[in-house]
Amino acid sequence: MGSRIVGTGRALPRTRLSNQDLERRLETSDEWIRTRTGIAQRYVLVSGESLVDIAAEASHIALDRAGLAPSELEAIIVGTVSSDFGFPSFACQLQHRLGITDIPSFDVAAACSGYIYALSVADATMRAGEWGRVLVVGTDALSTMVDWNDRRTAVLFGDGAGASVLVSEPGPRGVLGSVLRSAGEHWNLLSVRNAAGTRCTFDAEIRRSADNAIQMRGPELFRIAVRMMEDVTRRVADKAGVRLEDIALILPHQANARIISAVAERLGLNGDKVFINVDRYGNTSAASVPIALDEALEAHRIRDNDLILLNACGGGLTWGANLIRW
Repeated sequence: MGSRIVGTGRALPRTRLSNQDLERRLETSDEWIRTRTGIAQRYVLVSGESLVDIAAEASHIALDRAGLAPSELEAIIVGTVSSDFGFPSFACQLQHRLGITDIPSFDVAAACSGYIYALSVADATMRAGEWGRVLVVGTDALSTMVDWNDRRTAVLFGDGAGASVLVSEPGPRGVLGSVLRSAGEHWNLLSVRNAAGTRCTFDAEIRRSADNAIQMRGPELFRIAVRMMEDVTRRVADKAGVRLEDIALILPHQANARIISAVAERLGLNGDKVFINVDRYGNTSAASVPIALDEALEAHRIRDNDLILLNACGGGLTWGANLIRW
């Protein structure tokens, strides 16, 4: 028995923040942001909003599309680093919001690779026969973790949630394989101290001090991320016995348009095989891949029996990939 995604959903905060909005707040410009990142806008939490509510909205959409009620789930796995609490887990809060109980619910903390990791955990456990119906969510609110005086990081991040429902199913379709990696020696290329949860929203009076905000060594991270994402893509294709040229679509972590282009070039892939929406959402961390997956399905970029590949690299450093036959 394997696992197959049978429903997806996405949800976003209500506030859209354009590059022009940031021009009025930071010493930056639309041209500077677009040239370096490819980002034109992003959606950010504001005071009174709950990331758990946004994740629940995405989850309900995915469940509806899968034709399942929340009570039919057997597990919930959430890829996130954005819980307001050290404990309980974000997944337990989401479980409560969905009105269900008595099933395992837990978080996977792998930063921007969180959804990739969570999907791999779900697939492996379902193959072992433990669960038959699993909700996998990627959600983050890194806009609440930036120093809004630092244009290098403040312009990058948006917030949101993407959800997928997996069911156990025999046959050739579903998750064909996953490869996960990490390199703790590079922890200081991208990090943030755990303080204030998601209370430091764009409009809040509470502000993170510079040393408690996201710290990023961009040029070094860029070079390593490109190399890691290329490597893990080749590894998962080899593991599944699939040629790169047979992959219909790659849905990469939407961190930066230049990273995505560099990875595609190193893999020898045409641009039409790479899905990009970073211009509309910014870097939504663990939410970026499931949001992209949901958008690609809506845009009919994925059809039955297509081979699709998901990959990401995030703080840790962590990186990974999933190969799926749709």
